[in-house]
Amino acid sequence: MKKEEFIKSLSDSTFDAEFRKVYVTDEQIEKQKQRYIELYNYFCDEYNCDENVTFVSAPGRTEVCGNHTDHNNGKVLAAGINLDAVAATRKVNGNIIKVKSVGYPMDEIDILDLNVHKELYAKSSEIIRGMCAGFVERGYNVGAFEAYTTSNVLSGSGLSSSAAFEVLIGTILNSLFNDNKVSAEEIAQIAQYAENKFFGKPCGLMDQMASSVGGFVEIDFKDTKNPVINKVDFDFSKCGYSLCIVDTGGSHANLTGEYAAVRENMEAVASFFGKKVLREVDENEFYKSIKQIREELGDTPVLRTMHFFEDNKRVDKEVNALKENDFEKFMQNVIESGRSSYMYNQNVYPSSDPTSQNLSVALAVAEKILKGKGAWRVHGGGFAGTMQAFVPQDLVKTYLEEMRAIFGENSCYVLSIRPVGGKEVIK
Repeated sequence: MKKEEFIKSLSDSTFDAEFRKVYVTDEQIEKQKQRYIELYNYFCDEYNCDENVTFVSAPGRTEVCGNHTDHNNGKVLAAGINLDAVAATRKVNGNIIKVKSVGYPMDEIDILDLNVHKELYAKSSEIIRGMCAGFVERGYNVGAFEAYTTSNVLSGSGLSSSAAFEVLIGTILNSLFNDNKVSAEEIAQIAQYAENKFFGKPCGLMDQMASSVGGFVEIDFKDTKNPVINKVDFDFSKCGYSLCIVDTGGSHANLTGEYAAVRENMEAVASFFGKKVLREVDENEFYKSIKQIREELGDTPVLRTMHFFEDNKRVDKEVNALKENDFEKFMQNVIESGRSSYMYNQNVYPSSDPTSQNLSVALAVAEKILKGKGAWRVHGGGFAGTMQAFVPQDLVKTYLEEMRAIFGENSCYVLSIRPVGGKEVIK
């Protein structure tokens, strides 16, 4: 298909069925058509056009329940969202992969060199190299390709733009060289491997799994090498609510110690019982031993352990509520999870700077607006950054106005849960 003909096909209804699987609503489909045309033009300007351009997409993600539980082998509930990274791509001869992203310089890697380069840690080129290495280690095919990518997954918003990029590269490799035979779960595991080993960041698996699988995803990390993945069948588009994320503007600078302390406190309690992580600790034995734990470790580890046990249970409760199509019960558990994070896990504001309470203010305002009508909680790691809310459609306008008046015009994002994960959209 020639360029003019392909752009016409993107503009009309030719690919509507494919778009609907990913973007669901007529409004979103029309927006994506223009976005894909723009991306296709970028691709043609950079590489020249031919008839063999494939489009793939990978979503950002939101954490729904299981706040700071994954690092102690707990359970989480996460979901892919409607913001995504998209690539126009095609196979080429040779052994050089070229990936150009809007607003960033070209990345080039040689597929004959899939070794770790520690001097290149934290560079996007090494994510690409790591994804290729992971495919090869698992016996899958890789090859040279050209790609132009764009992303509307907001960087620094807690929606995991990095996982979306990793899964995007994995989806390209799956589409172009493996006939889409690599499972979504495997692509997520390869993405974690690439980020850990090649990018130099010791992340967990939640972000990549939610992006790769899509929809609501329950993940049980009891066996971290073989996590149990359960995709939850729930049509968010019909529940009457929007997912709203508020970036409160808090700085993540100097918070590394705060994040680390959560894990350290939980693992200190596990060590008290001769275990490595809390998932190995008997809950009843913990409650019988609180007096001794307080004397030896202090109060904060006790409270954070209580949060761990209860949020693990709430993951199951939220999953069951979604399966039963009981969104009210689901939201009640979202609120309880948020309160537990605030009161017990204590990751809403930094202990090092208790006067910086952006998230506390956002949660208080959300409760004022949504009490009895929606749900609200801290989103992700906490201490600074973002909060999450499920807002009924008739309150979205009010919610946005009040939050933006406090935190700025660009602070609030209205999202939905995307039903699919990393996917070849057009070929």
